[in-house]
Amino acid sequence: MLVCTRSAGIIQPFMRNIVILISGSGSNMAAIVRAAQQGRWTERLNAQVAAVLSNRAEAEGLAFAKDHGIPTQVLDHKTFASREDFDAALMAEIDRHAPDLVVLAGFMRILTPGFVAHYAGRLLNVHPSLLPAFPGLNTHQRAIDAGCRFAGATVHQVTVDLDHGPILAQAVVPVLPGDTADILAARVLTQEHLIFPHAVAQFLA
Repeated sequence: MLVCTRSAGIIQPFMRNIVILISGSGSNMAAIVRAAQQGRWTERLNAQVAAVLSNRAEAEGLAFAKDHGIPTQVLDHKTFASREDFDAALMAEIDRHAPDLVVLAGFMRILTPGFVAHYAGRLLNVHPSLLPAFPGLNTHQRAIDAGCRFAGATVHQVTVDLDHGPILAQAVVPVLPGDTADILAARVLTQEHLIFPHAVAQFLA
């Protein structure tokens, strides 16, 4: 159902808000922001990136968000007594923006079941492997050590089971002779920047 508001005698649809969580460079966040601008998401999808939040004040992606006029907020997880306390504060900050979609773009935190339940059905993540292979950390080195010929990235909905939610999109890259984890990670990241914005747009559509 499309919910609308009336402004100056014109009925307009409510804008759907996307909140993005980052911990570092925010390159996937930047890819989504650029796709939203170039793809005119505000007009086509009634959607906008409403805020970028980070658990690290030094996260480089915050500067990109500010430069693009997107509100930012930092909540340092180290200042909270427990994971539950941090997630509760994070939920309160996210909910200030009335999110229709919460996107984990390199947010390096394992989320509590309460957090995941609160955003059930509207929480997306990108993972640097071809799930269900190699959930968790060190995915690129694990793929190399296992002798995989291919690696890749997966966009999925988030559930309480780590990296096991419904898959929305995947991209495949070759594992080449002489690859290190860093070289493979860079090759996979270029594909993340393509499939993540597309998956978000498709999810909203």
